[in-house]
Parts: sequence; structure tokens; C-alpha cells
Amino acid sequence: MSGWISSLFRRELQLATRAGGSALVGVLFFLAVVTVIPFGVGPDLNLLGRIGPAILWIGALLATLLGLDRLFQADRDDGSLDLLLMAGRPLELVVLIKCLAHWVATGLPLVAAAPVLAIFLNLEPVAIGAVTLTLLAGTPALTFIGAIGASLTVTLRRGGLLLAVLVVPLAIPVLIFGVSAADAAVSDPVPFLTPFLILCALTLIAGVIGPIASAAALRFSAD
Repeated sequence: MSGWISSLFRRELQLATRAGGSALVGVLFFLAVVTVIPFGVGPDLNLLGRIGPAILWIGALLATLLGLDRLFQADRDDGSLDLLLMAGRPLELVVLIKCLAHWVATGLPLVAAAPVLAIFLNLEPVAIGAVTLTLLAGTPALTFIGAIGASLTVTLRRGGLLLAVLVVPLAIPVLIFGVSAADAAVSDPVPFLTPFLILCALTLIAGVIGPIASAAALRFSAD
């Protein structure tokens, strides 16, 4: 059983990295968001330091949305999705593997780029570490939530906009607790551990509900 799991993970990882340079595009978009917002906010370094965690989280959320429409669409176009449905493998496990490979290819580079981009926002070292840690814990939840939207829009030729409309409201709790945890590490009176543990719990919940809901939507779309 572990053989086909590792093979599927490697396949999905290769597809995610080759499909239009998803990791590079996501990081470049992340960079664009982080560098453009300060021009609108102004040169107030103290203000940038206060809203920096929120800017990084919003940039990560928007960058994550870029490649979600390709999570199942490419498999449906070339017939691989039908083969996966007929292979007799647990579809929930297949979706989970696809989500993990997609996060490694697109989400993990965002986490790695966050400490560098945080310098543009005048964040203190403690804040940089807190934001990076919250992104590491929270971005998998964005991928699992996005998988639900991707499975619901897999039959649509141009479902990227609808996918964003579906995913963003569901991702708001992750965004709230991710930013709250990062702020708590610097100035907020609430302990960092409280919102961070809630963020981890949201990721675990999304890791369970996301594959189950996505598998159900894919089965429905195949009928």
C-alpha cells in the first residue's frame, strides 16, 4: 500500500512543480502583494510593523488560490481522474496525498519566502519567527479548504473565480487566528500559544473534512 502512496505523491509533486512553475509564480505573486501594499499605506514604518503579519497572511492566502484550480482539473482533462475513481483506492486518501503534494510544491515555498519578505514590512525578529511559524501551521489548512472548492468546480472550464468566491469565506477563520497568533507574539496581551493552538486545530479539522468533502464532490461530478 505504501508503494502506490509514495508513487502518487511523487507524481503529484512533479505535476505541481511543472505546471506553469506554480511555486515560482506563487512566490512572485506573494512578493508583488508584499511590495505593493506599503506604497498604498505610506512610509510609516511603525504602521507597517503593526499590520505586517496581516499583509503576509493575506498575500499567502491569495498566492495559494493561484494554483488551486489545477488541483483536479488537469486529472479530469487527461482522464486520470476517472482512473483514480475506478482504481478501487480510497478516494479520500488519494485527495489527501494530492493536497499534501500541492502544499509542498506551492505552500512550503511561501513559508520559506516569508522571513525574507517580512524585512520589507519592518517586522521585528520575534514577529518574523511568529509569522513564519503560523504560516507553516496554517497554510496546509488553506490547501485542504481549497481542495473542496477545486472539487466543486472541477467540471467548469473556467472555475477559478468561482473557486475563489467559495474558498475565501471558509479560509477567514484560519486568517484570523494566524494573524492573531503572530500579533500575540509581539504586542497583544493574549498568549501566543492560545491562538496558535486554535490555528493548529483548524488545520487538523480541515485535514479531515477537506479530503472527505472533496472525495464526495468528485464522486458526484463523475456520476
